Amino acid sequence: MAVALGKRVLDSGWIAARSTEVKLTGIQLTTTNPPSVGPKSPWMEAVVPGSVLATLVKNKVVPDPFYGLQNEAIIDIADSGRDYYTFWFFTTFDCKLSADQFLDLNFRGVNYSAEVYLNGHKKLLPKGMFRRHSLDVTSILNSEGSNLLAVLVHPPDHPGKIPPEGGQGGDHEIGKDVTTQYVEGWDWICPIRDRNTGIWDEVSISVTGPVKIIDPHLVSTFYNDYTRVYLEAAVELENRSSSVAGCTINIQVTTELEGDVCLVEHLHTQYLAIVAGKRVHYTFPQLFFYKPNLWWPNGMGKQALYNVTITANVEGHGESDTWNQLFGFRKIESSIDTKTGGRLFKVNGQPIFIRGGNWIVSDGLLRLSRKRYETDIKFHADMNFNMIRCWGGGLAERPDFYHYCDIYGILVWQEFWITGDVDGRGVPVSNPNGPLDHDLFLLCARDTVKLLRNHPSLALWVGGNEQVPPPDINTALKQDLQLMPHFQTVIEGGGKKLPVSTALSDYLDGTRIYIQGSLWDGFADGQGNFTDGPYEIQYPESFFKDDFYKYGFNPEVGSVGMPVAATIRATMPIEGWQIPFFNKVAEGYVEEVPNLIWTYHKYIPYSKPSKVHDQILLYGLPTDLDDFCLKAQLVNYIQYRALLEGYSSHMWSKYTGVLIWKNQNPWTGLRGQFYDHLLDQTAGFYGCRSAAEPLHIQLNLATYFIEVVNTLPNDLSDVAIEASVWDLEGTSPYYKVYEDLSIPSKKTTRIAEMTYPKSTNPKPAYFLLLKLYNKSDYSILSRNFYWLHLPGGDYKSLEPFRKKKIPLELTTQTFITGTTYEMEVLVQNRSKKPDPSRHSTDQNNFVTKIQHMAAELQPAITNPQENDDDWTRKGGFFRSMSRIFSSETDGNSMRVCEVNGSDVGVAFFLQFSVHAAKDKYQEGEDTRILPVHYSDNYFSLVPGEQMRIKLLFEVPPGVTPRVILHGWNIPGGHAVHH
Repeated sequence: MAVALGKRVLDSGWIAARSTEVKLTGIQLTTTNPPSVGPKSPWMEAVVPGSVLATLVKNKVVPDPFYGLQNEAIIDIADSGRDYYTFWFFTTFDCKLSADQFLDLNFRGVNYSAEVYLNGHKKLLPKGMFRRHSLDVTSILNSEGSNLLAVLVHPPDHPGKIPPEGGQGGDHEIGKDVTTQYVEGWDWICPIRDRNTGIWDEVSISVTGPVKIIDPHLVSTFYNDYTRVYLEAAVELENRSSSVAGCTINIQVTTELEGDVCLVEHLHTQYLAIVAGKRVHYTFPQLFFYKPNLWWPNGMGKQALYNVTITANVEGHGESDTWNQLFGFRKIESSIDTKTGGRLFKVNGQPIFIRGGNWIVSDGLLRLSRKRYETDIKFHADMNFNMIRCWGGGLAERPDFYHYCDIYGILVWQEFWITGDVDGRGVPVSNPNGPLDHDLFLLCARDTVKLLRNHPSLALWVGGNEQVPPPDINTALKQDLQLMPHFQTVIEGGGKKLPVSTALSDYLDGTRIYIQGSLWDGFADGQGNFTDGPYEIQYPESFFKDDFYKYGFNPEVGSVGMPVAATIRATMPIEGWQIPFFNKVAEGYVEEVPNLIWTYHKYIPYSKPSKVHDQILLYGLPTDLDDFCLKAQLVNYIQYRALLEGYSSHMWSKYTGVLIWKNQNPWTGLRGQFYDHLLDQTAGFYGCRSAAEPLHIQLNLATYFIEVVNTLPNDLSDVAIEASVWDLEGTSPYYKVYEDLSIPSKKTTRIAEMTYPKSTNPKPAYFLLLKLYNKSDYSILSRNFYWLHLPGGDYKSLEPFRKKKIPLELTTQTFITGTTYEMEVLVQNRSKKPDPSRHSTDQNNFVTKIQHMAAELQPAITNPQENDDDWTRKGGFFRSMSRIFSSETDGNSMRVCEVNGSDVGVAFFLQFSVHAAKDKYQEGEDTRILPVHYSDNYFSLVPGEQMRIKLLFEVPPGVTPRVILHGWNIPGGHAVHH
């Protein structure tokens, strides 16, 4: 029986061996001598997708390069030669075709070139990391049994050498090839020894009939204030048969209603006659939609997605090929803002204040997976970010990455493979003309555009990082990526571009702007000068000052990134558990001296002699690793909340956006990250989550004015603000309510000055709790908790405060589905009953779905009784907590426990973690279950206050989870669920 049409991914059963250890040819391997894994065999289980180094690590042929200093024990390709990392990969598959079916063998990414052998027949995969390969193997298929597939993968042609001093991109030789550039090392990562050689993306086989569908292109245009929308689709069709194909091509657009029920929005059919062996382009008539659900970025509305299906049916054969894509109706516009000079983005006509960060790659060994991508992107949505910049020294990101950006509403800035450090601006200057093969670069760029162009999350193309491509490449990209007339706006410098064509088939993309480099045309100073940054610790108040950054859109600003102590123990030997020495230098500053392992992992200190006093020492001298990392989390939270709040304070008046350098690490680095390589969040994650709320109350740390940042398109009325100061004794010396407030949309509004620090006998360290709420029912719109010290002071008085025992009550509800746990924990500070003279905001009943208050489609404020929080909203994977916790099933349980104490005060810096329950633990053993999605963490509760925290995680088979609550006042932690 013939195999079904469609794609089958070949992601298991692969084995690999070093080419120099295999004495057989590719023909022999795929005919008479298929390899196998054995005691004396050079063959081993392979990681596909992944790099050669990933395979070697999996089989323990080399140590884990991300652990301690073990990368130094792995030979670099510069010393071993390219043959050492040239590897064979082998697998088998079955596939029986009918007489009129065809089979393609597809490679979505190989680094850098390869020879493919199938059943004794050789085919070549030409050079280039960012190009797809599709091989017609119909004539060489074995339909009666296994097909033997061997792939010999060669490393990049110019892997380069690593200078003793390291540097950005090593000796820059890697820039001569069209490949990842970070692999020679950077100031945030060690060198990748194999330069990411391998089958690094999906391998598949696809079965079609006589007619094959190739790279459809979807574009939506909008009229009458987005009420009239047209979908245009163009497609290339290839007749692979030896006779004319009478082909009926269909396009169907559906939307999911509830469960598996779909509504067919449109269906169109067209007949074509395609000559044998020829390709034709066909553009469907425009499909009209009236008031479709629009796709919005995170924080602006829902991510409505429609399923577009194109099918080719051939007379005498039936269905020949089909193609599916989730598609979002949205229009992205971009121009230089005349007021700030920064680049301004609009989505569906609404200006969007960009708050996001820079992205390298999910994993430095290219062990890419849908599961990890979903965690990565959901983490960014959890932080309330709305944009990711895919940095030019990394990847053209994969369709799986973009799929989750579509689902979670993260706009993507995709750069091509040019960096200033490697392509003409480095030290020493190297490769001034970029890669050696310009035609190959453009081929990869055009193929990347075709691969990604239908994703609504893709916002713009950029030529390179801190550099523009060589003139001929730049000119070609500008021409290839010119906008269709409907998407052209007034061009900086005057006038409107004259349309060359209105035919969709004449455009490679046509809907997204192309910017030549990350420091040009509305980014940084717009002229290409090195005006991004800074990349180091700052005083929190500095971010709010007018002179912190001169330009309207900062594409890179970075700081510290120390993970929790458990991550240090899990990724370093005991020598790496030594905390830095604090050496006093001139003018009272301190220089941190980290151990050698931290230095190798690119640690950024929490001090900057002559500029910034050590921010960890504000809390007192750390005593050990746990103490150091806890205090580092306090600094992380303050640092990154202040960074985003500072930029938000100047929203539209000075800035149009900011991207943090960087959000994550592709290895176990110690800088620039909100979650570590093991997928545990730092406190900076939750500082960002707070600061980037669509509607946010904050304290301007430079002026001490309370501000409200409203990024939503709706004005707010009948709201109030509660400001309360709490001292370390648990009393509130300051309390004030600001009532009858109106908060305009798309603006940061200054409310009033906080006068407490100027009052008589202020405390040297104190807590400030700000709440923005609806007057009608006291539902919370935004809550923000600060710990502050007097000017010139410190937080050392918090040290004796750790000894206070604050009584807490924790009510836990759990729902278990298979290995998935969903929990809600109600945490109450029982040290003091609520003051009846104050407003009833202690229960923290948050208004939900604030993120969906977008444009004219959403009401100003949704029902505060709804509990379908945005954090649990996506794709059916995250359940509505209100439904779960009200259902009665065997998997639902409730538990109440208490943290004993008799002191009155703030329960400070509370943090949940999830562990595997065990009877005995070894020193340094990592028992954490990761990843875990928390609705909030590193939070604090004033006396009488309560907060609901939601947890979502998967548990390995046979493991019982143990949830632990840590806190400044809870030494050693307290078990909440076991």
